[in-house]
Amino acid sequence: MSVVCLESLTFGLGHLVRAADALGEPLVLLTRDPAYYAYELERLPPDALDVVEIDTFDVELVADRLHRTPGLRGLISSTDTWTLIGAELSERLGLPGLDPAVLRLTRDKAAVRNRLHDAGLTRGRATDVTGHGTEEVLLKEVGLPAVLKDTAGTGSQNVWLVRDEPELAAALDEAAGRELKGRLFAEPYFSGPVYSAETLTWAGRTRLLGVSSRLMSPEPHFREEITAFPVAFPEARRAVLERWLGEVLAAIGYTDRFAHVEFVLTTGGPEVVEINPRIGGALVGEGMCRALGVNVYEAMIETALGRRPRLMDAELPGGPAVAFVLGYPAAPGVFTGVAGLDRLTDMPGSPAWYPVRSVGDAIEHLADSRGYAGIVYAEAETAELATHHAVAAANAVQVLTEPLPPSGAPDREASGG
Repeated sequence: MSVVCLESLTFGLGHLVRAADALGEPLVLLTRDPAYYAYELERLPPDALDVVEIDTFDVELVADRLHRTPGLRGLISSTDTWTLIGAELSERLGLPGLDPAVLRLTRDKAAVRNRLHDAGLTRGRATDVTGHGTEEVLLKEVGLPAVLKDTAGTGSQNVWLVRDEPELAAALDEAAGRELKGRLFAEPYFSGPVYSAETLTWAGRTRLLGVSSRLMSPEPHFREEITAFPVAFPEARRAVLERWLGEVLAAIGYTDRFAHVEFVLTTGGPEVVEINPRIGGALVGEGMCRALGVNVYEAMIETALGRRPRLMDAELPGGPAVAFVLGYPAAPGVFTGVAGLDRLTDMPGSPAWYPVRSVGDAIEHLADSRGYAGIVYAEAETAELATHHAVAAANAVQVLTEPLPPSGAPDREASGG
């Protein structure tokens, strides 16, 4: 018997291995590049899981490998990039999984917005940004301020805030030169603090496991900077939020598994930013395990097997609240290391550095999540105090870069130097 993981998020593989072991299910990781998981793999015994290097974008090649996997019982696809490939393979092999049509819907942010509008769960509609007369149509149907973004974008990439007509013209011009994963569309810009709800759904019922704060960079960018979990909503407000999330997920036909629902808390109530059919990225999964006092990845294994996850009904013993700060360099360039890590041992909250980049990697984009080189993590009794600990620790370290080589010169990452 085996459960196969089609790639994974940067962090959480260790928890997933321990969850599979607790449930008696051997785990196989299919990946294009095992080095991507170096931090996690280095902390696991060599025989903790079977790592298979394969082109995970080649659907037929992966299907053949899955057919040859002894006792295959479940497939996990927990990243945005491989969501639809995983859905296709699960359906083809008759494995438990969500309706592929639902997953295709979640990967189309414009379609999600309009589905929610039809259900009375958002105040604004989305409109595709194509063809002649785009500006006039957008101003009439969406208005300003608005957000232009990629229907299938990830990591806050290809997102533009437009607050007036000159910004709209500039954004349309810039977007015309970008390669998008989907289509360009516009939707209303909802002002307010940003959060993400970490939920688990089974047979159409949704349990809110907690809410993460999402502190962002100043406008006009949407760079994620600080996250804390769990946000302490008053119980009555939390119950209303849980019901709303159940209605939101039901409106798009989302009946099972984890979801990471980003939303803005506006003066008119919560407004969805996007729905991700997976557990949260960065250190959200790590933080959930610690703050809730359970290995939430057991539920990921159970749902992949088509079983009701025990987490739907479990009493959560709880643990420390957590927070983390994404570590960006001051300037783009070649990543050369991190200064100040030795200071973390003398700071409160048991702060730790989780590396994402390797020395020699090129960091070119600082306006979105492609730019961070690692994460500073810390704990405390509340999410507010954990945030203070994490920010203080992050202020003590510095992500270092040196200028990128001139255009045409071999860079370190490409040459392996």
